[in-house]
Amino acid sequence: MFSRPLLRFVRDDRQIHFMRGRHAGLIVSALLSIASVVLFLTPGLNLGLDFRGGVIVETHSPTAEDPAHMRAVLKAGQINAASVQSFGSPQDVRIAINLPRGGEDEHVTQKLVDHVRAVIVQAIPGVQIQRADAVGGAVSSELFRDGVLALLFSLGMILIYIWFRFEREFALSAVITLVLDLTKTIGFLIVTRFEFDLVMVAALLTILGYSTNDKVVVYDRVRENLRKYRTMPLRELLDLSINETLNRTLGTSMTVFLAALPLALFGGSTLTGFATVMLFGIVVGTSSSIFIAAPLLLLMGQKRLRREG
Repeated sequence: MFSRPLLRFVRDDRQIHFMRGRHAGLIVSALLSIASVVLFLTPGLNLGLDFRGGVIVETHSPTAEDPAHMRAVLKAGQINAASVQSFGSPQDVRIAINLPRGGEDEHVTQKLVDHVRAVIVQAIPGVQIQRADAVGGAVSSELFRDGVLALLFSLGMILIYIWFRFEREFALSAVITLVLDLTKTIGFLIVTRFEFDLVMVAALLTILGYSTNDKVVVYDRVRENLRKYRTMPLRELLDLSINETLNRTLGTSMTVFLAALPLALFGGSTLTGFATVMLFGIVVGTSSSIFIAAPLLLLMGQKRLRREG
């Protein structure tokens, strides 16, 4: 005999009528996605070093370092920094430098990195160069193209997988929901001004995979209930299926959320953005499985699924 779990987010006998809010869920999601597309056009993503090319240098000083002082040091060394800002702690400074003319040449780029290092070390005693990366213009364009292709390929493979596993209505509903999730996450990136680089591409791919898994769990239960309750209206059947999987969905989401939260709080400059976007994606992916994917399935499969079920 199995013992009952100590924590349940929702009572087993509780029936929540999620489909009553289907119109509000679809409208809010559509508006947020449209706003994200507008933001994508202007001001656009804050492209990171991987995609725009340039030099990123991160320093750690023995005492608190004023970004204005660091900018003055660079200016004295005839280095025009695009941005100088503190991150993590007052002792840490991140410097972004655009590529000069001739930046396509690897030797020119490396010479700039060495010059920045020398200027900072000479001007600030005890400073440590924790990171010094450079990416040329040609390489950054290629990386950006490959990142976009990876996202499109991922969506295509998800569509093929769900199309073969479920009926057409399931596949279309899932892919439309994933596109909405993706656009909202990109909008979040633009609003927060996190740098969009290869790490963020990995975050978006991870969110797509997580969100797909969440929807497959709900859709599996819907398909089972279509065979089990042959006369139940599809709207009631969707409510029943979501309620039956709700504790599992919330439990999985909370586990992943709590695992990513420390990275967002203490992960440093490299992981904070990745983990924060992951937290947003978990919330969006979980909510969309209930308020977007299910209503879309109801809209597309009202007649066909119920008749064939």
